[in-house]
Amino acid sequence: MAKKKATKKKAAKKKATRKKAAAKEMLLVGSKTKTALKAMDVNVAGDALEALNEVVYWYIHQAATRAQANGRKTVRGHDFLSM
Repeated sequence: MAKKKATKKKAAKKKATRKKAAAKEMLLVGSKTKTALKAMDVNVAGDALEALNEVVYWYIHQAATRAQANGRKTVRGHDFLSM
């Protein structure tokens, strides 16, 4: 039995799945983050959580770098600089 050709929808879906696989793992709990933002009486755009997730990754990287610069392998609360 011959295989059917992939439809355009399936091909587009596979391509979108590959793009998502390249994205970083979500560290946030989406529903809780949205609830916290909505409590501030704002709407949440579709890309907001992805952008916030990137910020979290950046903070983690900065904290780990600071701990290593201070000769530690343990990240402490003060390694996360707050402004």
